[in-house]
Amino acid sequence: MKLLNKCKNFIFVIASILLINGCEKPSLSAQEFFDYTNFSLSGRHFGFNISDDRFLVNHNKSGIFNAYEFDIQSQEFFPLTSSDTKSFYGLSYFPSDNRVILQADNQGDELNHIFVKDGDEIIDLTDYKDTRAKFLGFSVDGTSFFIASNQRDSKTLDIYKYSSDDYSASMVYQNDSAYEVTAKSDGDRYFVLTNSIDNYSTQIVLYDQINDSELNITNNNAENRFLTFMGNTLLFSSNYNSNFEQLWSVNLKTNEQKKVFNASWDIVGANFYNHTNSLHVFINEDASTKLIILSAEDFSELPNNILPAEGLKGFCKSRANDQYAFIYGSDTSPGDLFISNTSFEEASIVGRSFDNLDEGMMVASEVIRFKSFDGLEIPSILYKPKGASASNPAPVMVYVHGGPGGQTRKGFNSQMQYMLHHGYGVLGVNNRGSSGYGKEFYHLDDKRHGEEDLQDIVASKVYLQSLPWVDDNKIGVMGGSYGGFMTLAALTFYPDVFNVGIDIFGVSNWVRTLKSIPPWWESFKVALYDEMGDPATDEARHRKISPLFHAENIIKPMLVIQGSNDPRVLQIESDEIVSQVRSNNIYVDYLVFPDEGHGFRKKTNRVNAADSIVDFLDKCLKQSLCS
Repeated sequence: MKLLNKCKNFIFVIASILLINGCEKPSLSAQEFFDYTNFSLSGRHFGFNISDDRFLVNHNKSGIFNAYEFDIQSQEFFPLTSSDTKSFYGLSYFPSDNRVILQADNQGDELNHIFVKDGDEIIDLTDYKDTRAKFLGFSVDGTSFFIASNQRDSKTLDIYKYSSDDYSASMVYQNDSAYEVTAKSDGDRYFVLTNSIDNYSTQIVLYDQINDSELNITNNNAENRFLTFMGNTLLFSSNYNSNFEQLWSVNLKTNEQKKVFNASWDIVGANFYNHTNSLHVFINEDASTKLIILSAEDFSELPNNILPAEGLKGFCKSRANDQYAFIYGSDTSPGDLFISNTSFEEASIVGRSFDNLDEGMMVASEVIRFKSFDGLEIPSILYKPKGASASNPAPVMVYVHGGPGGQTRKGFNSQMQYMLHHGYGVLGVNNRGSSGYGKEFYHLDDKRHGEEDLQDIVASKVYLQSLPWVDDNKIGVMGGSYGGFMTLAALTFYPDVFNVGIDIFGVSNWVRTLKSIPPWWESFKVALYDEMGDPATDEARHRKISPLFHAENIIKPMLVIQGSNDPRVLQIESDEIVSQVRSNNIYVDYLVFPDEGHGFRKKTNRVNAADSIVDFLDKCLKQSLCS
């Protein structure tokens, strides 16, 4: 690891010298730029095989995600799937043999099915129409495993027990309350269910198999999130009497609850490791994930010499607990695959994300804050392109995250990096209503979407214009999903502020979108309506903020990108706004992917999207040729 860091530093220095001396490499095409590999690991279940000489890795080197085994001795990847249409992910080996549990949806429709890779055969265990399924894990004795599926009722997940021998299934729990099914306890007794009471409160419920009963774990008016089991203790995060989500425990024998660890930011994850009697706890610290290790005895912080404190993107351990596979990334790296049997400092790379690209070409981000129209500080992530200066100012795109309630975070973003590579700065705005900054900040936009949060986006332009390296006459706005809505809203209700807009599967008509929630989102609908407003009672407000009903105000060039299989934001949302704006005689580029959903997984489509974005910006923002 130390040697690797020295090499990276050397490469960065050389790249910087080339830039200073005017010998920058010519801009790469999207095809060249996206020629890298994304890795992911199966960390929740049996990620290593029974003999601990192979582990599961998913990657997209072929152009789409497929499942692989990595052989530790030969240092080779062996494919488990070879799909060129749907993305496959390996979830777990079987406890006592080398069969593998797999997951895949159908080209972005978010209806995940669970499969078994048995020899050369791939068997769909959930082959029912419009079925969404979730793998929950194996029984303690390994003779069975559990899957949650909505095959009985599209609105809710029931729990089924499958035989490890012949894959026969029987229902364990009929979910008449439409809870979301979250996890299974290590001892098979409990299943974790969550119930969204409203936008402020999520309740954790346990289904007890032995007593065939449900137990309400959290009845407080707070956001409660299950984290992990630790023997007879359940750990969860909660913002009860706190602005941030802290670490809590509940004794499952006595039902005693207590706060066990305080952090200055939200605790977003925890894993218990019995062999070290310790916890890996993950904290969302100012848009970066930080890892700390706690003692499971008294929750005191322990030294961490196994894993990186920042940049961890995946982790799994061998069954003998003496080998660790992990993915380590950063702003400038999608994440390399490492294996170690000692410590992070001695880890070795076994899979590189960049084969031909130079990490020194990438740009690290900076966390900044600017004051909005009312003085509220808005946390944001700023990327400055190489070579930008007061004498060579750069055009900039304001980027709005999805949600509502998402967060723009530090870490590698291929689309942003490609824009930076072509000379465009990016400001990722975490407007009021974003997660990660406490519940008070999160709820500032409840039932006020497209109002003050939109003014935060407008105020970001004022901040950008104060930076000497920004071309203050060439600032656009872009975003996906809810960020796509905010892009359209900015162009509609503040038509003179931004020069261009890029809408990626954004909502244009809230009246329709909130009435067309997929049935498998039933467990989240109450909280969504509590935040956005119920379409049955708030239609007038939804019409007021929906760009489609005011599209005659849009006067700036737009690019719209959409996946046909998107179950959340239907293609008609993009079709209609494009048609309306074109009828205004305003320039619009429109790109539709017939084999994608809410997000683009196939490398060829990501390349086409990136090309379209930069081509549009070159023509309509940099050269102002689209007016």
